Amino acid sequence: MTLFKAPATAARQAGAGELAAALQASRADTLATFAVLEAALPGLKVPQQPTLNPPLWELGHIGWFQEYWIARNPLRAAGAAGDPHVARSAGCRANADALYDSSAVPHATRWSLPLPDGAATRNDLARQLAATLACLRQAAEPTAATLSAASAASAASAGVAARSDDALYFFRLALFHEDMHHEAALYMAQSLGVAIADPRWQAAPLPAAGADLHFEAGSWTRGHTSGTGKTGSGFAFDNELRPHAVEVPASAIANRVTRWAEYLPFVESGGYAQPQWWSAAGAAWLADGKAAAPRYLRREGHSWQQWRHGAWGTLDLSLPACHLTAFEAQAWCRWAGRRLPTEAEWERAAVTRPGDFEWGAVWEWTASPFAPYPGFVAHPYRDYSAPWFDGRPVLRGASFMTQPRMRHPNYRNFFQPQRNDVPAGLRSCAL
Repeated sequence: MTLFKAPATAARQAGAGELAAALQASRADTLATFAVLEAALPGLKVPQQPTLNPPLWELGHIGWFQEYWIARNPLRAAGAAGDPHVARSAGCRANADALYDSSAVPHATRWSLPLPDGAATRNDLARQLAATLACLRQAAEPTAATLSAASAASAASAGVAARSDDALYFFRLALFHEDMHHEAALYMAQSLGVAIADPRWQAAPLPAAGADLHFEAGSWTRGHTSGTGKTGSGFAFDNELRPHAVEVPASAIANRVTRWAEYLPFVESGGYAQPQWWSAAGAAWLADGKAAAPRYLRREGHSWQQWRHGAWGTLDLSLPACHLTAFEAQAWCRWAGRRLPTEAEWERAAVTRPGDFEWGAVWEWTASPFAPYPGFVAHPYRDYSAPWFDGRPVLRGASFMTQPRMRHPNYRNFFQPQRNDVPAGLRSCAL
Protein backbone atom coordinates (compact mmCIF):
# COMPACT_ATOMS: atom_id res chain seq x y z
CA MET A 1 0.00 0.00 0.00
CA THR A 2 1.31 3.48 -0.89
CA LEU A 3 1.22 5.90 2.02
CA PHE A 4 -0.23 9.34 1.32
CA LYS A 5 2.27 12.19 1.56
CA ALA A 6 1.28 15.83 1.98
CA PRO A 7 2.27 17.90 -1.08
CA ALA A 8 5.13 19.60 0.78
CA THR A 9 6.56 16.31 2.06
CA ALA A 10 6.24 14.79 -1.39
CA ALA A 11 7.98 17.77 -2.99
CA ARG A 12 10.87 17.67 -0.52
CA GLN A 13 11.39 13.98 -1.22
CA ALA A 14 10.54 14.10 -4.93
CA GLY A 15 12.58 12.08 -7.37
CA ALA A 16 13.64 13.25 -10.79
CA GLY A 17 10.33 12.55 -12.54
CA GLU A 18 8.23 14.32 -9.93
CA LEU A 19 10.67 17.22 -9.84
CA ALA A 20 10.54 17.64 -13.61
CA ALA A 21 6.75 17.88 -13.50
CA ALA A 22 6.82 20.29 -10.54
CA LEU A 23 9.42 22.56 -12.16
CA GLN A 24 7.30 22.81 -15.29
CA ALA A 25 4.12 23.45 -13.28
CA SER A 26 5.86 26.15 -11.26
CA ARG A 27 7.08 27.82 -14.44
CA ALA A 28 3.58 27.75 -15.91
CA ASP A 29 2.27 29.60 -12.83
CA THR A 30 5.14 32.08 -12.97
CA LEU A 31 4.41 32.92 -16.60
CA ALA A 32 0.64 33.06 -16.09
CA THR A 33 0.91 35.58 -13.26
CA PHE A 34 3.52 37.59 -15.18
CA ALA A 35 1.15 37.76 -18.15
CA VAL A 36 -1.54 39.25 -15.89
CA LEU A 37 0.89 41.88 -14.62
CA GLU A 38 2.09 42.58 -18.16
CA ALA A 39 -1.48 43.18 -19.36
CA ALA A 40 -2.38 45.40 -16.40
CA LEU A 41 0.75 47.53 -15.98
CA PRO A 42 1.67 49.82 -18.90
CA GLY A 43 5.29 49.19 -19.72
CA LEU A 44 5.49 46.92 -16.67
CA LYS A 45 6.31 50.00 -14.62
CA VAL A 46 6.04 49.76 -10.85
CA PRO A 47 6.98 52.36 -8.24
CA GLN A 48 10.41 52.08 -6.67
CA GLN A 49 9.71 50.75 -3.19
CA PRO A 50 11.67 48.55 -0.76
CA THR A 51 8.96 45.87 -0.93
CA LEU A 52 8.77 45.67 -4.74
CA ASN A 53 10.96 44.57 -7.61
CA PRO A 54 10.42 45.43 -11.28
CA PRO A 55 8.42 42.51 -12.74
CA LEU A 56 10.90 42.06 -15.59
CA TRP A 57 13.73 41.82 -13.07
CA GLU A 58 11.80 39.28 -10.99
CA LEU A 59 11.15 37.13 -14.05
CA GLY A 60 14.73 37.26 -15.23
CA HIS A 61 16.07 36.59 -11.73
CA ILE A 62 14.00 33.39 -11.43
CA GLY A 63 15.53 31.94 -14.59
CA TRP A 64 19.01 33.20 -13.70
CA PHE A 65 18.87 31.59 -10.25
CA GLN A 66 17.88 28.23 -11.70
CA GLU A 67 20.59 28.31 -14.36
CA TYR A 68 23.28 29.62 -11.96
CA TRP A 69 22.81 26.84 -9.43
CA ILE A 70 22.09 23.99 -11.87
CA ALA A 71 23.22 24.17 -15.50
CA ARG A 72 26.17 26.49 -14.79
CA ASN A 73 27.22 24.83 -11.53
CA PRO A 74 29.86 22.10 -12.02
CA LEU A 75 29.43 21.03 -8.38
CA ARG A 76 25.66 20.69 -8.42
CA ALA A 77 25.88 16.97 -7.58
CA ALA A 78 27.59 17.85 -4.29
CA GLY A 79 24.40 19.43 -3.04
CA ALA A 80 24.60 21.55 0.10
CA ALA A 81 28.30 20.66 0.50
CA GLY A 82 29.28 22.29 -2.79
CA ASP A 83 31.51 25.36 -2.99
CA PRO A 84 29.24 28.31 -3.88
CA HIS A 85 32.17 30.24 -5.38
CA VAL A 86 33.24 27.61 -7.91
CA ALA A 87 33.95 29.00 -11.39
CA ARG A 88 30.90 28.69 -13.60
CA SER A 89 30.26 28.30 -17.29
CA ALA A 90 28.62 31.06 -19.29
CA GLY A 91 24.86 31.41 -19.18
CA CYS A 92 22.38 31.80 -21.98
CA ARG A 93 22.66 35.60 -21.56
CA ALA A 94 26.21 36.90 -21.39
CA ASN A 95 25.60 39.69 -18.85
CA ALA A 96 23.03 37.86 -16.73
CA ASP A 97 25.12 37.95 -13.53
CA ALA A 98 25.33 41.74 -13.71
CA LEU A 99 21.57 41.97 -14.15
CA TYR A 100 20.01 39.36 -11.92
CA ASP A 101 22.35 38.31 -9.11
CA SER A 102 20.38 39.49 -6.08
CA SER A 103 23.47 39.17 -3.88
CA ALA A 104 25.41 41.64 -6.03
CA VAL A 105 22.83 43.92 -7.65
CA PRO A 106 21.59 46.56 -5.16
CA HIS A 107 17.84 46.71 -4.87
CA ALA A 108 17.54 50.39 -5.74
CA THR A 109 19.46 49.94 -9.02
CA ARG A 110 17.10 47.34 -10.46
CA TRP A 111 14.81 50.01 -11.91
CA SER A 112 17.61 51.44 -14.07
CA LEU A 113 19.13 48.21 -15.41
CA PRO A 114 19.08 47.56 -19.20
CA LEU A 115 16.77 44.56 -18.84
CA PRO A 116 15.65 42.50 -21.84
CA ASP A 117 11.99 42.92 -22.76
CA GLY A 118 9.27 40.44 -21.88
CA ALA A 119 9.59 38.33 -25.02
CA ALA A 120 13.39 38.00 -24.70
CA THR A 121 13.10 37.21 -21.00
CA ARG A 122 10.52 34.49 -21.65
CA ASN A 123 12.82 33.06 -24.31
CA ASP A 124 15.66 32.98 -21.76
CA LEU A 125 13.43 31.19 -19.27
CA ALA A 126 12.46 28.56 -21.82
CA ARG A 127 16.12 27.84 -22.62
CA GLN A 128 17.06 27.79 -18.93
CA LEU A 129 14.27 25.39 -18.03
CA ALA A 130 15.21 23.09 -20.91
CA ALA A 131 18.80 23.02 -19.62
CA THR A 132 17.58 22.31 -16.10
CA LEU A 133 15.44 19.39 -17.25
CA ALA A 134 18.36 17.98 -19.24
CA CYS A 135 20.57 18.17 -16.12
CA LEU A 136 17.81 16.52 -14.12
CA ARG A 137 17.61 13.61 -16.56
CA GLN A 138 21.36 13.23 -16.22
CA ALA A 139 21.13 13.25 -12.42
CA ALA A 140 18.54 10.50 -12.57
CA GLU A 141 20.70 8.12 -14.58
CA PRO A 142 23.11 5.73 -12.86
CA THR A 143 26.68 6.61 -13.81
CA ALA A 144 29.33 4.09 -14.89
CA ALA A 145 31.15 4.60 -11.58
CA THR A 146 27.96 3.94 -9.65
CA LEU A 147 27.27 0.77 -11.62
CA SER A 148 30.84 -0.45 -11.12
CA ALA A 149 30.74 0.17 -7.38
CA ALA A 150 27.45 -1.67 -7.18
CA SER A 151 28.44 -4.66 -9.26
CA ALA A 152 26.73 -7.00 -6.86
CA ALA A 153 23.49 -5.06 -7.10
CA SER A 154 21.08 -4.60 -9.92
CA ALA A 155 21.22 -1.60 -12.23
CA ALA A 156 17.90 -0.47 -10.82
CA SER A 157 19.20 -0.27 -7.27
CA ALA A 158 22.30 1.55 -8.49
CA GLY A 159 20.04 4.09 -10.15
CA VAL A 160 18.29 4.73 -6.84
CA ALA A 161 21.65 5.34 -5.17
CA ALA A 162 22.58 7.86 -7.84
CA ARG A 163 19.45 9.86 -7.09
CA SER A 164 20.60 10.96 -3.65
CA ASP A 165 19.40 14.10 -1.95
CA ASP A 166 22.75 15.68 -2.82
CA ALA A 167 22.20 15.07 -6.54
CA LEU A 168 18.71 16.58 -6.37
CA TYR A 169 19.37 19.35 -3.84
CA PHE A 170 19.66 22.27 -6.26
CA PHE A 171 16.69 21.14 -8.35
CA ARG A 172 14.53 21.19 -5.24
CA LEU A 173 16.00 24.52 -4.15
CA ALA A 174 15.28 26.08 -7.55
CA LEU A 175 11.71 24.78 -7.42
CA PHE A 176 11.01 26.29 -4.01
CA HIS A 177 12.78 29.51 -4.93
CA GLU A 178 10.49 29.96 -7.91
CA ASP A 179 7.45 29.14 -5.78
CA MET A 180 8.47 31.84 -3.28
CA HIS A 181 8.81 34.41 -6.03
CA HIS A 182 5.41 33.42 -7.38
CA GLU A 183 3.83 34.20 -4.02
CA ALA A 184 5.68 37.52 -3.96
CA ALA A 185 4.27 38.29 -7.42
CA LEU A 186 0.77 37.62 -6.13
CA TYR A 187 1.03 40.00 -3.21
CA MET A 188 2.75 42.54 -5.45
CA ALA A 189 -0.30 42.34 -7.70
CA GLN A 190 -2.52 42.96 -4.67
CA SER A 191 -0.48 46.01 -3.66
CA LEU A 192 -0.68 47.43 -7.20
CA GLY A 193 -4.40 46.80 -7.60
CA VAL A 194 -3.98 44.10 -10.26
CA ALA A 195 -6.77 41.52 -10.25
CA ILE A 196 -5.74 37.87 -9.97
CA ALA A 197 -8.68 35.72 -11.01
CA ASP A 198 -7.18 32.26 -10.47
CA PRO A 199 -9.33 30.68 -7.71
CA ARG A 200 -6.31 28.91 -6.22
CA TRP A 201 -4.94 32.18 -4.84
CA GLN A 202 -8.02 33.50 -3.04
CA ALA A 203 -8.65 33.65 0.70
CA ALA A 204 -11.34 31.25 1.95
CA PRO A 205 -13.89 31.88 4.72
CA LEU A 206 -13.25 30.19 8.05
CA PRO A 207 -15.57 29.07 10.83
CA ALA A 208 -15.07 30.58 14.25
CA ALA A 209 -12.24 29.11 16.27
CA GLY A 210 -13.11 26.28 18.60
CA ALA A 211 -11.76 25.71 22.07
CA ASP A 212 -8.05 26.27 22.59
CA LEU A 213 -5.79 23.25 22.19
CA HIS A 214 -4.05 22.49 25.47
CA PHE A 215 -0.50 21.19 25.80
CA GLU A 216 1.42 20.20 28.89
CA ALA A 217 4.92 21.47 29.57
CA GLY A 218 7.62 19.29 28.08
CA SER A 219 10.60 18.92 25.80
CA TRP A 220 10.21 19.48 22.07
CA THR A 221 12.84 18.77 19.41
CA ARG A 222 13.20 21.59 16.91
CA GLY A 223 15.10 21.12 13.68
CA HIS A 224 15.41 17.88 11.78
CA THR A 225 17.94 15.69 10.05
CA SER A 226 16.52 15.64 6.53
CA GLY A 227 18.52 17.48 3.91
CA THR A 228 21.80 15.88 4.97
CA GLY A 229 22.44 14.16 1.62
CA LYS A 230 21.38 10.68 2.70
CA THR A 231 19.24 9.03 0.05
CA GLY A 232 15.56 9.45 0.83
CA SER A 233 15.89 11.84 3.77
CA GLY A 234 14.59 14.74 1.73
CA PHE A 235 15.28 18.45 1.32
CA ALA A 236 15.52 21.04 4.08
CA PHE A 237 16.46 24.71 4.15
CA ASP A 238 19.60 25.50 6.11
CA ASN A 239 17.74 27.36 8.86
CA GLU A 240 15.60 24.29 9.58
CA LEU A 241 18.45 21.88 10.29
CA ARG A 242 20.24 20.68 13.43
CA PRO A 243 17.88 18.91 15.83
CA HIS A 244 17.95 20.29 19.36
CA ALA A 245 15.65 19.93 22.33
CA VAL A 246 13.91 22.92 23.89
CA GLU A 247 11.67 23.09 26.92
CA VAL A 248 8.20 24.34 26.04
CA PRO A 249 5.87 25.52 28.81
CA ALA A 250 2.28 24.44 29.12
CA SER A 251 0.14 26.38 26.69
CA ALA A 252 -3.33 26.80 25.26
CA ILE A 253 -3.29 27.79 21.59
CA ALA A 254 -6.11 28.67 19.22
CA ASN A 255 -7.00 25.95 16.75
CA ARG A 256 -7.45 28.49 13.92
CA VAL A 257 -6.18 31.92 12.97
CA THR A 258 -7.97 35.12 13.92
CA ARG A 259 -10.68 36.24 11.48
CA TRP A 260 -11.86 39.75 10.70
CA ALA A 261 -14.90 39.01 12.87
CA GLU A 262 -12.57 38.82 15.87
CA TYR A 263 -10.09 41.48 14.80
CA LEU A 264 -12.38 44.34 13.80
CA PRO A 265 -13.86 44.94 17.29
CA PHE A 266 -10.36 46.03 18.30
CA VAL A 267 -10.34 48.58 15.47
CA GLU A 268 -13.89 49.75 16.15
CA SER A 269 -13.16 50.26 19.84
CA GLY A 270 -10.46 52.78 18.97
CA GLY A 271 -7.57 50.37 19.43
CA TYR A 272 -5.36 52.12 16.87
CA ALA A 273 -5.52 55.32 18.94
CA GLN A 274 -5.00 53.72 22.35
CA PRO A 275 -1.28 53.51 23.22
CA GLN A 276 -1.68 50.89 25.94
CA TRP A 277 -2.01 48.14 23.34
CA TRP A 278 1.09 49.00 21.35
CA SER A 279 4.76 48.29 21.89
CA ALA A 280 7.22 51.17 21.53
CA ALA A 281 8.13 49.94 18.04
CA GLY A 282 4.46 49.54 17.20
CA ALA A 283 3.67 53.05 18.38
CA ALA A 284 6.49 54.40 16.21
CA TRP A 285 5.10 52.50 13.22
CA LEU A 286 1.64 53.95 13.89
CA ALA A 287 2.97 57.47 14.17
CA ASP A 288 5.01 57.15 11.00
CA GLY A 289 2.17 55.95 8.80
CA LYS A 290 -0.84 57.42 10.63
CA ALA A 291 -2.58 54.05 10.34
CA ALA A 292 -6.12 53.89 11.71
CA ALA A 293 -7.03 50.44 10.37
CA PRO A 294 -5.34 47.50 8.65
CA ARG A 295 -4.00 47.87 5.14
CA TYR A 296 -6.58 47.31 2.38
CA LEU A 297 -9.53 48.07 4.71
CA ARG A 298 -11.75 51.13 5.01
CA ARG A 299 -15.03 51.89 6.75
CA GLU A 300 -18.05 53.11 4.79
CA GLY A 301 -20.89 54.06 7.12
CA HIS A 302 -21.57 51.02 9.29
CA SER A 303 -19.80 48.50 7.08
CA TRP A 304 -16.23 47.63 6.25
CA GLN A 305 -14.84 47.36 2.75
CA GLN A 306 -11.75 45.55 1.51
CA TRP A 307 -9.50 46.44 -1.41
CA ARG A 308 -9.17 43.34 -3.59
CA HIS A 309 -8.56 42.87 -7.31
CA GLY A 310 -8.21 46.62 -7.79
CA ALA A 311 -11.63 47.51 -6.36
CA TRP A 312 -13.38 48.07 -3.06
CA GLY A 313 -15.96 45.51 -1.98
CA THR A 314 -17.83 44.46 1.13
CA LEU A 315 -15.56 42.72 3.61
CA ASP A 316 -16.41 39.12 4.44
CA LEU A 317 -15.94 38.97 8.21
CA SER A 318 -15.33 35.22 8.07
CA LEU A 319 -12.12 35.69 6.10
CA PRO A 320 -8.84 35.47 8.03
CA ALA A 321 -7.48 38.81 9.21
CA CYS A 322 -4.70 39.46 6.73
CA HIS A 323 -2.01 41.92 5.67
CA LEU A 324 -1.32 42.75 9.29
CA THR A 325 2.04 43.87 10.60
CA ALA A 326 3.59 42.09 13.57
CA PHE A 327 2.80 45.25 15.54
CA GLU A 328 -0.92 44.94 14.78
CA ALA A 329 -0.87 41.26 15.69
CA GLN A 330 0.79 42.05 19.04
CA ALA A 331 -1.59 44.93 19.76
CA TRP A 332 -4.69 42.83 19.09
CA CYS A 333 -3.34 40.16 21.44
CA ARG A 334 -2.82 42.67 24.24
CA TRP A 335 -6.31 44.07 23.71
CA ALA A 336 -7.81 40.56 23.72
CA GLY A 337 -5.82 39.40 26.76
CA ARG A 338 -3.91 36.90 24.64
CA ARG A 339 -0.38 36.54 23.23
CA LEU A 340 1.40 35.31 20.13
CA PRO A 341 2.79 31.76 20.23
CA THR A 342 6.47 31.03 20.06
CA GLU A 343 7.89 29.07 17.15
CA ALA A 344 8.23 25.97 19.31
CA GLU A 345 4.62 26.20 20.51
CA TRP A 346 3.37 26.61 16.95
CA GLU A 347 5.44 23.73 15.57
CA ARG A 348 4.58 21.38 18.41
CA ALA A 349 0.87 21.95 17.83
CA ALA A 350 1.12 21.62 14.04
CA VAL A 351 3.12 18.39 14.18
CA THR A 352 1.45 16.60 17.09
CA ARG A 353 -2.18 17.66 16.53
CA PRO A 354 -2.49 17.85 12.73
CA GLY A 355 -6.18 17.02 12.77
CA ASP A 356 -7.06 19.76 15.24
CA PHE A 357 -4.54 22.51 14.51
CA GLU A 358 -5.64 24.14 11.25
CA TRP A 359 -3.10 26.25 9.37
CA GLY A 360 -2.37 27.53 5.87
CA ALA A 361 -4.91 30.35 5.69
CA VAL A 362 -2.36 33.14 6.27
CA TRP A 363 1.25 33.39 7.38
CA GLU A 364 1.25 33.64 11.16
CA TRP A 365 3.42 36.02 13.14
CA THR A 366 5.12 34.41 16.12
CA ALA A 367 6.80 35.82 19.21
CA SER A 368 10.18 34.32 18.22
CA PRO A 369 13.02 36.19 16.51
CA PHE A 370 14.54 34.63 13.41
CA ALA A 371 17.77 33.12 14.68
CA PRO A 372 20.00 30.18 13.72
CA TYR A 373 19.52 26.82 15.38
CA PRO A 374 22.58 25.65 17.35
CA GLY A 375 25.26 24.41 14.97
CA PHE A 376 23.84 26.30 11.99
CA VAL A 377 25.81 25.91 8.76
CA ALA A 378 24.88 28.05 5.78
CA HIS A 379 24.07 26.25 2.55
CA PRO A 380 25.67 27.40 -0.73
CA TYR A 381 23.02 30.05 -1.34
CA ARG A 382 24.56 32.11 1.44
CA ASP A 383 22.04 34.93 1.34
CA TYR A 384 19.01 32.76 2.05
CA SER A 385 19.17 32.82 5.87
CA ALA A 386 22.33 34.18 7.43
CA PRO A 387 21.94 37.89 6.50
CA TRP A 388 18.49 38.00 8.12
CA PHE A 389 19.36 36.79 11.62
CA ASP A 390 18.77 40.33 12.82
CA GLY A 391 15.89 39.96 15.27
CA ARG A 392 13.02 40.14 12.79
CA PRO A 393 10.16 37.81 13.78
CA VAL A 394 9.50 34.37 12.38
CA LEU A 395 6.25 33.61 10.60
CA ARG A 396 4.99 30.04 10.50
CA GLY A 397 2.49 28.20 8.34
CA ALA A 398 1.54 29.34 4.85
CA SER A 399 -0.99 31.59 3.15
CA PHE A 400 -3.68 31.29 0.52
CA MET A 401 -1.07 32.61 -1.93
CA THR A 402 1.44 29.86 -1.09
CA GLN A 403 1.97 26.90 -3.40
CA PRO A 404 0.73 23.72 -1.62
CA ARG A 405 4.16 22.08 -2.03
CA MET A 406 5.66 24.90 0.08
CA ARG A 407 3.31 24.32 3.04
CA HIS A 408 5.57 22.41 5.42
CA PRO A 409 5.31 22.54 9.25
CA ASN A 410 9.08 23.03 9.60
CA TYR A 411 9.24 25.95 7.18
CA ARG A 412 10.40 29.23 8.74
CA ASN A 413 9.39 32.45 7.02
CA PHE A 414 10.82 35.78 8.13
CA PHE A 415 9.92 39.38 7.38
CA GLN A 416 10.49 42.72 9.03
CA PRO A 417 7.69 43.42 11.52
CA GLN A 418 6.35 46.46 9.63
CA ARG A 419 5.60 44.50 6.46
CA ASN A 420 1.88 44.45 5.67
CA ASP A 421 2.02 43.65 1.98
CA VAL A 422 2.64 40.01 2.94
CA PRO A 423 -0.53 37.90 3.46
CA ALA A 424 0.13 37.55 7.19
CA GLY A 425 -2.19 37.36 10.18
CA LEU A 426 -2.11 35.77 13.59
CA ARG A 427 -3.09 32.96 15.90
CA SER A 428 -3.10 33.57 19.63
CA CYS A 429 -2.44 31.77 22.89
CA ALA A 430 -4.06 32.18 26.30
CA LEU A 431 -1.96 34.11 28.79
